[in-house]
Amino acid sequence: MNNADIAEHFSLLSKLMDINGENSFKSKTYSIAAFHIEKLEYPLKETDRNAIAAIKGLGPSVAAKIIELLDTGSMNALQEIIENTPAGVREMLHIKGLGPKKIHTVWQEMNIQSIGELEYACIENRLTRYKGFGAKTQANVLEAIQFYNQNIGHFLYAQVATIYPTIQNYLNGLFGPDKVAPAGDFRRQMLIIKELEFIIAATPDAIKPKFQTAYPPELLEETETFILYKLTNGLKLRLYFGTDHFYKKQFLYSSGESFINAFMEHFGKDRFNNAVFSGEKDIFEKAGADFVPPCYRETSEAVHQAISKTLPQVLEVSDIKGIIHNHSTWSDGVNTIEELATDLIKNGFEYFVISDHSKTAAYANGLSEEKILQQHQQVDELNKKLAPFKIFKSIESDILNDGNLDYSDEVLASFDLVIASVHSNLYMKEDKGMQRLIKAIENPYTTILGHPTGRLLLSRNGYPINHQKIIDACAANKVAIEINANPHRLDLDWQWISYAMEKGVPLSVNPDAHSIAGLYDIRYGVLAAQKGGLTRDFNLSSFTLPEFEQYLADTRAAKR
Repeated sequence: MNNADIAEHFSLLSKLMDINGENSFKSKTYSIAAFHIEKLEYPLKETDRNAIAAIKGLGPSVAAKIIELLDTGSMNALQEIIENTPAGVREMLHIKGLGPKKIHTVWQEMNIQSIGELEYACIENRLTRYKGFGAKTQANVLEAIQFYNQNIGHFLYAQVATIYPTIQNYLNGLFGPDKVAPAGDFRRQMLIIKELEFIIAATPDAIKPKFQTAYPPELLEETETFILYKLTNGLKLRLYFGTDHFYKKQFLYSSGESFINAFMEHFGKDRFNNAVFSGEKDIFEKAGADFVPPCYRETSEAVHQAISKTLPQVLEVSDIKGIIHNHSTWSDGVNTIEELATDLIKNGFEYFVISDHSKTAAYANGLSEEKILQQHQQVDELNKKLAPFKIFKSIESDILNDGNLDYSDEVLASFDLVIASVHSNLYMKEDKGMQRLIKAIENPYTTILGHPTGRLLLSRNGYPINHQKIIDACAANKVAIEINANPHRLDLDWQWISYAMEKGVPLSVNPDAHSIAGLYDIRYGVLAAQKGGLTRDFNLSSFTLPEFEQYLADTRAAKR
């Protein structure tokens, strides 16, 4: 073990001690030791061990740990503190500008245990409520996180969507639009994108010179069927090449395995391989099936629906009539209720549901009973001013550990609708999570179950639940389930949409907006919902204002 390795161990020990709020004198001692070890002009492994403690900046305690490292390759004190510090918290040390003391605040005071959770908190404007985190610091942390994530190589769909047109246009310019066809996970509207895929009607010898620019992408792999590049932003670009079977390749690389297997069973592999197609639509026509959009090419059921001409008419962004689940300056939002409503009116929406955080969510400036009364008065005044547009009174009520909501029945009854969500103790086992959620679903005031697993994509796995039992409980208690459209959540997952519709459970694509810009995250929720075949009739936010009012009245009458 060389001096640099030893210094790194002491530096990490010092940082983790600060993160854990341990003795600052000791942590500083180890930080100073790391500095002096790194500056030594001779290797410690060749130094007389009895002389190590006398080296400037070290001492007996540090010397003992150095000897331990030299003998065993590890340090017990460091291993113990690593085991006691969540991996996601340790990973925060990679975020530029976020030192150990700030990470301590993030972990211990904000109860955030991963970079993804921290990014989400920045987007929801929560850091500014803590000492040492002003608006500028929050913006810098968010920028540093996004830069860090780029280098990992996994991206949310929304992150890729902003640059995808530029990449496709660039390829069109290089090879011609008729020789470039999009494929892969982005075309299928997958929630997480690891690489972009295109079919290029050209040979490798024609493709590679096009990328020999002043800033060429990194060539990762070349096979008989594709070339894989890594772009400067961290995204991988897979180019399938060849001048034959252009549309077959696009079809095959734009469909899930289960879909392809069912399609080939119907069409016949030999027949497919020997056929000539003029486009993807021609493939479906020759199969005697309706065209299936790439986003829906996931299951064998989609093939059967295409053959029987029973494909669902999936939800479109234009079907959204009202924006449900939003936060304002009353809790942790950036804009006022009037600012949010005015923007929606300008864009042709019919209604708006204000659902600020409840009192248990102190980190989000949750509403006390007194503030609820004040907000309701403001909503009444705005409804007179903005009619026929309507603002509905709601709350995102925290589901407590025992499954109760965090207001009395009298307070809950004052809302037009209640969204019940879990925001605390997110690392539950399935039995605990199920007990908690089922009790909340059975509460007669619960209208919508918010982001049912609490997941943050690429950041935090959702707490484990039995989706089937949750959906069944919602059906029995006339509770709708949210498809949270925030691109970090997209929860309920699309794979459970068909079961919810089968059980007659309404779903609701909601943005969980904390700003005007966040209102329009609904497009990401719609894209995710399309994968599960969600139709307008099963989506609450697609109801017209009279339909939504009637739904609330009918549900309230049935539950009480």
